[in-house]
Amino acid sequence: MSSLASVYRNTFKGPDGQEDMPYLLTPGPLTTSRSVKHAMLADWGSRDVEFRSVIAEIRSDIKDIAGAGDQYECVLMQGSGTFAIEAALASFAPRGRTPKSLIVMNGAYGQRAAKILDHIGNRAYETINKGDSAAPTAAEVRRALEANRKIEFVFVVHCETTSGIINPIDEVVAVCKAMGKVVMVDAMSSFGAVPLDMGTSGMDIMVSSSNKCIEGVPGFSYVVVKSDLLKASAGNSHSVVLDLFDQWQAMEANGQFRFTPPTHVLVAFHQALKEFKAEGGVAARGRRYQANKDVLVDGMRRMGFETLLEDDVSGPIIQTFLTPGDAKFDFDRFYDALRAHGYAIYPGKLTKRPSFRIGTIGKLDHTVMRGLLRAVRDVLREMGVRDVKPAED
Repeated sequence: MSSLASVYRNTFKGPDGQEDMPYLLTPGPLTTSRSVKHAMLADWGSRDVEFRSVIAEIRSDIKDIAGAGDQYECVLMQGSGTFAIEAALASFAPRGRTPKSLIVMNGAYGQRAAKILDHIGNRAYETINKGDSAAPTAAEVRRALEANRKIEFVFVVHCETTSGIINPIDEVVAVCKAMGKVVMVDAMSSFGAVPLDMGTSGMDIMVSSSNKCIEGVPGFSYVVVKSDLLKASAGNSHSVVLDLFDQWQAMEANGQFRFTPPTHVLVAFHQALKEFKAEGGVAARGRRYQANKDVLVDGMRRMGFETLLEDDVSGPIIQTFLTPGDAKFDFDRFYDALRAHGYAIYPGKLTKRPSFRIGTIGKLDHTVMRGLLRAVRDVLREMGVRDVKPAED
């Protein structure tokens, strides 16, 4: 056993036997089941027939969860979610010096999409920037599209984990499709827990990754895209390794990745999908995460903490709390002490107002949230923090 693991062994117990390391209260990587971890103990040949069957089942299951019928394809990509985001933007965002793309942003991940287009080059865009704690509206998107009729492509994030806000994807997609636009949704942190139906909405492109609400481990990402759009993208990519069309062609031809796949990660995800279905799919997982959120937010508010977002826009993925103004509160000390109690919250702050975040996804339930709340109370007492109300702006 590593010295790091030994620090945490026997200091906490959870519903799934998380004895060796802290619960990960983040938006991913996240706490996984023992059986998902166990799936990674075997070695797989990347070209073996059994492993190719695993890849085929993963692609099919992802499409089913996304409500994507025969008119869609699912392409798996090595790397984190941002790899698939860049691959999709390179394949589908129109070229040209005149803005033909609209990036809808209200946090770090919309900003990242714009940065990717800047680096790719010759992909001009306009933005709707709502800051870090407000959701864009369908009416705002419509006005932007009406103001620039040359825009062909719209990018929007479903759950912006900078704050945890859930954007009105159905309404935004409806406006885009009514105006004949291609729409890409970054569903990185929401897919598998927040309802999303590509076929019904007409959504063109959806991107997510292995270490989010399906409760796998990091290492690959995926793009679900309309078949005709994918076929028309041949030659668009600026990159060999990120070329979605070439990756799709390889998978269609022989069921394999073009380059060495993360075999252990894929079989872990395959196991996670089995557990996802056994739990009851999107609806059941969403209910568990919502229950986690309700217990956490209620308990933190009872202690006096304030949330950045109102309840009607905050999703069940990650919760943002405003930093206490008490001079004795030090986030680094707070974080380290909670980790010693067995709970690793999300370090750092991305919002303009001082804040910290606590994830409510992963192999967690309300008992873990209640344990965290007890730990928060203990740590505040140890720090001598009496007032957790945020400092005045």
